[in-house]
Amino acid sequence: MNYNWKGRTVLIAEDDEMSFRYIELVLSRKTNINILWAVNGQQAVEFCRLHRHIDLVLMDLQLPVFDGIEAIKRIKSFKPELPIIVQTANALNDESEKCYAAGCDGYITKPIDLIRLFSMMDSLMSQVTTQHS
Repeated sequence: MNYNWKGRTVLIAEDDEMSFRYIELVLSRKTNINILWAVNGQQAVEFCRLHRHIDLVLMDLQLPVFDGIEAIKRIKSFKPELPIIVQTANALNDESEKCYAAGCDGYITKPIDLIRLFSMMDSLMSQVTTQHS
């Protein structure tokens, strides 16, 4: 897994600090990506509104204030091109359908398969780069 996303920024919306620290550690060591952290859905929406340089969002579903589904809908209403990958401990079939219906671009369950996550992130960020070129 060799990805160099230096100059790129990911927003991690995760209320559990241990889960955030794990993803932060892996991403910072393996990709050189800049990382922002939102601890609730409302903060995730505000970060996306205020920080135009966010390239991708990793969204947990069980968040305080706004849950992940509501945060996705709100973010996509003003930034439809921003890729959002849901990361959740719930592996229910109807939950993934709800996420895609809300506008997410990828869905991955915890414990996170890092190879799959990095591949998905790379693909989604490449698509956005291609669209903006």
